[in-house]
Amino acid sequence: MNRKDFIYQTAVGLAALGVGVSCTQQKRKKISKIAPQTVAAEMGDIRAVLLHLGRNMWCDYPTEMMGAPAPESAESMNRKPKYKIVCTVDIWRRIVDHAAKAGVNMIVIDLGEGLYYPSHPELAVEGTWSVETMREEIKYMNERGIEAVPKLNFSTAHNGWMGDYTHMISSKPYYRMCEDVISDVVEIFGHPRFFHIGMDEERIDFLQRQKAQYVCSRMGEFWWQDFYHIVREVEKHGARPWMWSDYCWNTEDFYEKCPKNVIQQNWYYDQQNGGFDIETNPTTDARILKAFVKLDEAGFDQVPCGTNWVGWKRRELGLKADDVMGKLVKFGRDNISKSRLQGFMMATWLTSVDDEEVLQKILKGIDLLGEAMK
Repeated sequence: MNRKDFIYQTAVGLAALGVGVSCTQQKRKKISKIAPQTVAAEMGDIRAVLLHLGRNMWCDYPTEMMGAPAPESAESMNRKPKYKIVCTVDIWRRIVDHAAKAGVNMIVIDLGEGLYYPSHPELAVEGTWSVETMREEIKYMNERGIEAVPKLNFSTAHNGWMGDYTHMISSKPYYRMCEDVISDVVEIFGHPRFFHIGMDEERIDFLQRQKAQYVCSRMGEFWWQDFYHIVREVEKHGARPWMWSDYCWNTEDFYEKCPKNVIQQNWYYDQQNGGFDIETNPTTDARILKAFVKLDEAGFDQVPCGTNWVGWKRRELGLKADDVMGKLVKFGRDNISKSRLQGFMMATWLTSVDDEEVLQKILKGIDLLGEAMK
Protein backbone atom coordinates (compact mmCIF):
# COMPACT_ATOMS: atom_id res chain seq x y z
CA MET A 1 0.00 0.00 0.00
CA ASN A 2 1.46 3.37 -1.01
CA ARG A 3 1.24 6.54 1.07
CA LYS A 4 -1.76 7.97 -0.85
CA ASP A 5 -3.79 4.77 -0.44
CA PHE A 6 -2.86 4.55 3.25
CA ILE A 7 -4.06 8.10 3.92
CA TYR A 8 -7.30 7.50 1.98
CA GLN A 9 -8.14 4.22 3.73
CA THR A 10 -7.33 5.70 7.14
CA ALA A 11 -9.59 8.71 6.54
CA VAL A 12 -12.44 6.50 5.33
CA GLY A 13 -12.06 4.18 8.30
CA LEU A 14 -12.15 7.02 10.82
CA ALA A 15 -15.11 8.62 9.09
CA ALA A 16 -17.05 5.35 9.11
CA LEU A 17 -16.46 5.08 12.87
CA GLY A 18 -17.46 8.69 13.48
CA VAL A 19 -13.94 9.51 14.67
CA GLY A 20 -12.43 12.92 14.14
CA VAL A 21 -15.50 14.33 12.46
CA SER A 22 -15.32 18.09 12.35
CA CYS A 23 -17.49 20.70 10.69
CA THR A 24 -14.90 23.42 10.97
CA GLN A 25 -13.28 24.75 7.81
CA GLN A 26 -10.48 22.49 6.66
CA LYS A 27 -7.46 23.24 4.54
CA ARG A 28 -8.39 22.49 0.95
CA LYS A 29 -6.69 19.43 -0.51
CA LYS A 30 -5.65 19.61 -4.13
CA ILE A 31 -7.08 17.16 -6.65
CA SER A 32 -4.92 16.34 -9.64
CA LYS A 33 -6.27 17.68 -12.91
CA ILE A 34 -7.39 15.37 -15.71
CA ALA A 35 -8.50 15.90 -19.28
CA PRO A 36 -12.21 16.46 -19.98
CA GLN A 37 -14.39 13.46 -20.75
CA THR A 38 -14.09 12.11 -24.28
CA VAL A 39 -17.83 11.57 -24.80
CA ALA A 40 -20.68 14.10 -25.02
CA ALA A 41 -24.20 12.81 -25.61
CA GLU A 42 -25.91 14.60 -28.49
CA MET A 43 -28.33 17.29 -27.33
CA GLY A 44 -31.80 16.26 -28.38
CA ASP A 45 -30.85 12.59 -28.17
CA ILE A 46 -29.85 12.14 -24.53
CA ARG A 47 -30.61 8.56 -23.45
CA ALA A 48 -29.78 8.66 -19.76
CA VAL A 49 -30.02 6.26 -16.84
CA LEU A 50 -29.91 7.33 -13.19
CA LEU A 51 -27.72 5.08 -11.03
CA HIS A 52 -27.21 5.38 -7.28
CA LEU A 53 -23.75 4.88 -5.85
CA GLY A 54 -24.60 6.32 -2.44
CA ARG A 55 -27.79 5.31 -0.62
CA ASN A 56 -28.23 7.99 2.05
CA MET A 57 -30.77 10.07 0.14
CA TRP A 58 -33.75 8.70 2.08
CA CYS A 59 -32.63 8.77 5.68
CA ASP A 60 -32.35 10.86 8.82
CA TYR A 61 -28.94 11.42 10.38
CA PRO A 62 -28.25 11.28 14.14
CA THR A 63 -26.75 14.23 15.98
CA GLU A 64 -23.82 14.21 18.40
CA MET A 65 -26.24 15.16 21.21
CA MET A 66 -27.75 11.66 21.06
CA GLY A 67 -24.71 10.56 23.04
CA ALA A 68 -23.47 7.64 20.96
CA PRO A 69 -21.55 7.08 17.72
CA ALA A 70 -23.70 7.62 14.65
CA PRO A 71 -24.28 3.94 13.78
CA GLU A 72 -25.55 3.18 17.30
CA SER A 73 -27.70 6.32 17.55
CA ALA A 74 -29.33 5.51 14.21
CA GLU A 75 -30.71 2.17 15.39
CA SER A 76 -33.85 3.77 16.83
CA MET A 77 -34.59 5.75 13.66
CA ASN A 78 -37.34 5.00 11.18
CA ARG A 79 -35.10 5.93 8.26
CA LYS A 80 -31.67 4.56 9.15
CA PRO A 81 -28.60 5.82 7.26
CA LYS A 82 -26.30 3.30 5.58
CA TYR A 83 -22.71 3.12 6.73
CA LYS A 84 -21.36 0.93 3.95
CA ILE A 85 -21.19 1.16 0.15
CA VAL A 86 -22.13 -2.21 -1.30
CA CYS A 87 -21.72 -1.45 -5.00
CA THR A 88 -18.52 -3.03 -6.26
CA VAL A 89 -16.70 -2.16 -9.46
CA ASP A 90 -17.72 -5.52 -10.92
CA ILE A 91 -21.41 -4.82 -10.32
CA TRP A 92 -21.04 -1.32 -11.68
CA ARG A 93 -19.35 -2.49 -14.88
CA ARG A 94 -21.99 -5.13 -15.43
CA ILE A 95 -24.63 -2.39 -15.42
CA VAL A 96 -22.54 -0.07 -17.59
CA ASP A 97 -21.89 -2.78 -20.18
CA HIS A 98 -25.61 -3.57 -20.35
CA ALA A 99 -26.44 0.13 -20.72
CA ALA A 100 -23.97 0.54 -23.58
CA LYS A 101 -25.53 -2.39 -25.46
CA ALA A 102 -29.00 -0.86 -24.97
CA GLY A 103 -27.90 2.41 -26.59
CA VAL A 104 -27.59 4.49 -23.41
CA ASN A 105 -25.27 7.46 -23.95
CA MET A 106 -25.36 9.06 -20.49
CA ILE A 107 -25.31 7.86 -16.89
CA VAL A 108 -26.27 10.29 -14.13
CA ILE A 109 -24.53 9.11 -10.95
CA ASP A 110 -26.17 9.94 -7.62
CA LEU A 111 -22.98 10.14 -5.58
CA GLY A 112 -23.98 10.93 -2.01
CA GLU A 113 -21.67 9.20 0.45
CA GLY A 114 -20.44 6.93 -2.35
CA LEU A 115 -17.55 9.19 -3.40
CA TYR A 116 -14.59 10.37 -1.33
CA TYR A 117 -14.47 14.18 -1.17
CA PRO A 118 -10.92 15.32 -0.34
CA SER A 119 -12.24 18.55 1.18
CA HIS A 120 -14.59 16.63 3.50
CA PRO A 121 -13.30 13.14 4.33
CA GLU A 122 -15.77 12.97 7.21
CA LEU A 123 -18.58 12.34 4.70
CA ALA A 124 -17.10 8.97 3.70
CA VAL A 125 -18.35 5.58 4.90
CA GLU A 126 -16.95 2.06 4.63
CA GLY A 127 -16.40 1.22 0.98
CA THR A 128 -16.66 4.79 -0.31
CA TRP A 129 -15.06 4.98 -3.76
CA SER A 130 -11.74 6.79 -3.98
CA VAL A 131 -11.04 9.58 -6.46
CA GLU A 132 -8.91 7.17 -8.50
CA THR A 133 -11.65 4.51 -8.63
CA MET A 134 -14.27 7.00 -9.78
CA ARG A 135 -11.98 8.36 -12.48
CA GLU A 136 -11.28 4.84 -13.72
CA GLU A 137 -15.01 4.16 -13.99
CA ILE A 138 -15.64 7.46 -15.79
CA LYS A 139 -12.97 6.40 -18.28
CA TYR A 140 -14.61 2.98 -18.57
CA MET A 141 -17.98 4.61 -19.34
CA ASN A 142 -16.45 6.99 -21.89
CA GLU A 143 -14.77 4.10 -23.69
CA ARG A 144 -18.25 2.59 -24.16
CA GLY A 145 -19.77 5.80 -25.52
CA ILE A 146 -21.36 6.93 -22.26
CA GLU A 147 -21.03 10.42 -20.75
CA ALA A 148 -20.84 10.52 -16.94
CA VAL A 149 -22.86 13.23 -15.17
CA PRO A 150 -22.44 13.79 -11.41
CA LYS A 151 -25.43 14.27 -9.12
CA LEU A 152 -25.52 15.56 -5.56
CA ASN A 153 -28.96 16.10 -4.07
CA PHE A 154 -29.15 19.34 -2.09
CA SER A 155 -32.82 18.89 -1.14
CA THR A 156 -33.40 18.60 2.60
CA ALA A 157 -35.58 15.57 1.80
CA HIS A 158 -32.62 13.69 0.32
CA ASN A 159 -29.46 14.96 2.00
CA GLY A 160 -28.63 12.32 4.60
CA TRP A 161 -25.32 11.88 2.76
CA MET A 162 -24.25 15.24 4.23
CA GLY A 163 -23.97 13.76 7.71
CA ASP A 164 -23.87 16.44 10.42
CA TYR A 165 -24.42 19.16 7.83
CA THR A 166 -28.05 18.04 7.47
CA HIS A 167 -28.60 19.92 10.73
CA MET A 168 -26.90 23.12 9.53
CA ILE A 169 -29.07 24.13 6.58
CA SER A 170 -28.60 27.75 5.42
CA SER A 171 -25.63 28.35 7.73
CA LYS A 172 -22.09 29.41 6.82
CA PRO A 173 -20.63 25.92 7.46
CA TYR A 174 -23.36 24.44 5.25
CA TYR A 175 -22.69 26.83 2.37
CA ARG A 176 -18.95 26.21 2.66
CA MET A 177 -19.46 22.44 2.55
CA CYS A 178 -21.69 22.74 -0.54
CA GLU A 179 -19.08 24.86 -2.29
CA ASP A 180 -16.31 22.42 -1.35
CA VAL A 181 -17.98 19.22 -2.55
CA ILE A 182 -19.17 20.82 -5.80
CA SER A 183 -15.58 21.91 -6.49
CA ASP A 184 -14.27 18.42 -5.63
CA VAL A 185 -16.77 16.68 -7.90
CA VAL A 186 -16.10 19.02 -10.81
CA GLU A 187 -12.38 18.27 -10.60
CA ILE A 188 -12.88 14.53 -10.17
CA PHE A 189 -15.20 14.37 -13.20
CA GLY A 190 -12.89 16.42 -15.41
CA HIS A 191 -15.14 19.50 -15.50
CA PRO A 192 -18.37 17.83 -16.71
CA ARG A 193 -20.88 19.53 -19.01
CA PHE A 194 -23.74 19.00 -16.56
CA PHE A 195 -24.18 18.78 -12.80
CA HIS A 196 -27.45 17.43 -11.37
CA ILE A 197 -28.32 19.21 -8.10
CA GLY A 198 -31.48 17.29 -7.16
CA MET A 199 -33.70 19.71 -5.16
CA ASP A 200 -36.79 17.47 -5.27
CA GLU A 201 -39.55 16.74 -2.76
CA GLU A 202 -38.48 19.31 -0.17
CA ARG A 203 -41.90 19.47 1.44
CA ILE A 204 -43.04 18.90 5.00
CA ASP A 205 -45.92 16.65 3.91
CA PHE A 206 -43.54 14.41 1.95
CA LEU A 207 -41.15 14.06 4.89
CA GLN A 208 -44.03 13.28 7.23
CA ARG A 209 -45.30 10.55 4.90
CA GLN A 210 -41.76 9.15 4.89
CA LYS A 211 -41.95 9.02 8.72
CA ALA A 212 -38.94 11.28 9.05
CA GLN A 213 -37.95 12.12 12.61
CA TYR A 214 -36.00 15.21 11.59
CA VAL A 215 -38.04 17.48 9.35
CA CYS A 216 -36.51 20.53 7.68
CA SER A 217 -38.00 22.28 4.67
CA ARG A 218 -37.01 25.65 3.23
CA MET A 219 -39.83 27.71 1.76
CA GLY A 220 -40.18 30.99 -0.10
CA GLU A 221 -37.08 33.14 -0.24
CA PHE A 222 -35.11 30.73 1.95
CA TRP A 223 -35.51 28.01 -0.69
CA TRP A 224 -34.78 30.38 -3.57
CA GLN A 225 -31.64 31.91 -2.04
CA ASP A 226 -30.11 28.52 -1.24
CA PHE A 227 -31.08 27.25 -4.68
CA TYR A 228 -29.48 30.27 -6.38
CA HIS A 229 -26.32 29.71 -4.34
CA ILE A 230 -26.00 26.11 -5.56
CA VAL A 231 -26.70 27.14 -9.17
CA ARG A 232 -24.05 29.88 -9.02
CA GLU A 233 -21.47 27.47 -7.62
CA VAL A 234 -22.09 24.94 -10.37
CA GLU A 235 -21.98 27.59 -13.10
CA LYS A 236 -18.81 29.08 -11.61
CA HIS A 237 -17.05 25.84 -12.52
CA GLY A 238 -18.34 25.85 -16.09
CA ALA A 239 -21.01 23.16 -15.67
CA ARG A 240 -24.69 23.51 -16.52
CA PRO A 241 -27.08 22.92 -13.60
CA TRP A 242 -29.72 20.21 -13.92
CA MET A 243 -32.58 19.75 -11.45
CA TRP A 244 -35.76 17.88 -10.62
CA SER A 245 -38.70 20.13 -11.52
CA ASP A 246 -41.38 19.22 -8.97
CA TYR A 247 -41.01 22.54 -7.12
CA CYS A 248 -42.97 24.06 -10.00
CA TRP A 249 -46.00 21.85 -9.36
CA ASN A 250 -47.15 24.10 -6.53
CA THR A 251 -45.20 27.30 -7.20
CA GLU A 252 -46.33 29.34 -10.19
CA ASP A 253 -43.53 31.89 -9.91
CA PHE A 254 -41.00 29.11 -10.55
CA TYR A 255 -41.32 29.60 -14.29
CA GLU A 256 -40.12 33.21 -13.99
CA LYS A 257 -37.69 32.97 -11.08
CA CYS A 258 -35.73 29.90 -12.12
CA PRO A 259 -32.76 30.68 -14.44
CA LYS A 260 -33.40 29.40 -17.97
CA ASN A 261 -29.95 27.83 -18.12
CA VAL A 262 -31.03 25.18 -15.60
CA ILE A 263 -32.05 21.94 -17.32
CA GLN A 264 -35.46 20.85 -16.08
CA GLN A 265 -36.22 17.24 -15.25
CA ASN A 266 -39.92 16.88 -14.61
CA TRP A 267 -40.87 13.31 -13.79
CA TYR A 268 -44.07 11.42 -14.40
CA TYR A 269 -44.56 7.81 -13.30
CA ASP A 270 -48.35 7.54 -13.68
CA GLN A 271 -48.48 6.42 -10.07
CA GLN A 272 -52.27 6.77 -9.88
CA ASN A 273 -52.84 5.02 -13.22
CA GLY A 274 -54.58 8.09 -14.63
CA GLY A 275 -52.87 7.89 -18.00
CA PHE A 276 -50.93 10.31 -20.18
CA ASP A 277 -53.70 12.53 -21.53
CA ILE A 278 -53.80 15.94 -19.83
CA GLU A 279 -57.47 16.47 -20.64
CA THR A 280 -58.79 13.09 -19.48
CA ASN A 281 -56.50 12.29 -16.54
CA PRO A 282 -58.86 12.51 -13.53
CA THR A 283 -56.14 12.35 -10.86
CA THR A 284 -54.02 15.00 -9.18
CA ASP A 285 -51.14 13.77 -11.35
CA ALA A 286 -52.62 15.74 -14.26
CA ARG A 287 -50.78 18.81 -12.90
CA ILE A 288 -47.49 16.99 -13.49
CA LEU A 289 -48.35 16.46 -17.15
CA LYS A 290 -49.34 20.12 -17.43
CA ALA A 291 -45.96 21.12 -15.96
CA PHE A 292 -44.15 19.67 -19.01
CA VAL A 293 -46.13 22.04 -21.23
CA LYS A 294 -45.65 25.04 -18.93
CA LEU A 295 -41.89 24.45 -18.72
CA ASP A 296 -41.77 24.31 -22.51
CA GLU A 297 -43.78 27.51 -22.88
CA ALA A 298 -41.45 29.21 -20.37
CA GLY A 299 -38.43 28.32 -22.53
CA PHE A 300 -36.67 25.61 -20.49
CA ASP A 301 -34.68 22.73 -21.92
CA GLN A 302 -36.07 19.44 -20.60
CA VAL A 303 -35.00 15.84 -20.05
CA PRO A 304 -38.20 14.11 -18.81
CA CYS A 305 -37.77 11.17 -16.45
CA GLY A 306 -39.70 7.90 -16.46
CA THR A 307 -39.42 4.69 -14.46
CA ASN A 308 -40.29 1.04 -14.05
CA TRP A 309 -40.87 1.60 -10.33
CA VAL A 310 -44.48 0.83 -9.43
CA GLY A 311 -46.54 3.62 -7.81
CA TRP A 312 -49.04 3.07 -5.02
CA LYS A 313 -52.23 2.87 -7.10
CA ARG A 314 -50.68 0.52 -9.62
CA ARG A 315 -49.56 -1.71 -6.77
CA GLU A 316 -53.12 -1.79 -5.45
CA LEU A 317 -54.36 -2.81 -8.89
CA GLY A 318 -51.64 -5.42 -9.33
CA LEU A 319 -50.16 -3.57 -12.30
CA LYS A 320 -46.52 -3.17 -13.30
CA ALA A 321 -44.93 -0.01 -14.68
CA ASP A 322 -43.16 -1.39 -17.73
CA ASP A 323 -45.37 0.77 -19.98
CA VAL A 324 -44.48 4.11 -18.37
CA MET A 325 -41.22 4.88 -20.16
CA GLY A 326 -42.58 4.28 -23.64
CA LYS A 327 -45.71 6.33 -23.02
CA LEU A 328 -43.68 9.17 -21.50
CA VAL A 329 -41.39 9.30 -24.55
CA LYS A 330 -44.42 9.56 -26.82
CA PHE A 331 -46.01 12.23 -24.60
CA GLY A 332 -42.79 14.25 -24.52
CA ARG A 333 -42.30 14.14 -28.27
CA ASP A 334 -45.94 15.17 -28.82
CA ASN A 335 -46.05 18.00 -26.27
CA ILE A 336 -42.56 19.50 -25.89
CA SER A 337 -40.87 21.60 -28.58
CA LYS A 338 -38.24 19.61 -30.44
CA SER A 339 -35.68 22.36 -29.88
CA ARG A 340 -36.11 22.14 -26.11
CA LEU A 341 -36.63 18.38 -25.68
CA GLN A 342 -33.06 17.24 -25.05
CA GLY A 343 -33.75 13.57 -24.34
CA PHE A 344 -35.12 11.25 -21.65
CA MET A 345 -33.95 9.50 -18.51
CA MET A 346 -34.86 6.21 -16.83
CA ALA A 347 -34.81 6.07 -13.02
CA THR A 348 -35.41 2.61 -11.54
CA TRP A 349 -34.98 3.97 -7.98
CA LEU A 350 -32.99 0.89 -7.07
CA THR A 351 -29.47 1.10 -5.66
CA SER A 352 -26.67 -0.83 -7.33
CA VAL A 353 -26.34 -3.69 -4.85
CA ASP A 354 -25.08 -7.27 -4.93
CA ASP A 355 -28.56 -8.76 -5.24
CA GLU A 356 -29.41 -10.53 -8.47
CA GLU A 357 -33.13 -9.76 -8.29
CA VAL A 358 -32.48 -6.04 -7.81
CA LEU A 359 -29.85 -6.02 -10.56
CA GLN A 360 -32.27 -7.64 -12.98
CA LYS A 361 -34.81 -4.88 -12.31
CA ILE A 362 -32.16 -2.24 -13.03
CA LEU A 363 -31.17 -3.99 -16.26
CA LYS A 364 -34.85 -4.31 -17.21
CA GLY A 365 -35.30 -0.56 -16.72
CA ILE A 366 -32.34 0.09 -19.01
CA ASP A 367 -33.89 -2.15 -21.67
CA LEU A 368 -37.22 -0.32 -21.38
CA LEU A 369 -35.46 3.00 -22.04
CA GLY A 370 -33.67 1.55 -25.05
CA GLU A 371 -36.92 0.20 -26.48
CA ALA A 372 -38.78 3.46 -25.83
CA MET A 373 -36.14 5.57 -27.57
CA LYS A 374 -36.37 3.49 -30.73
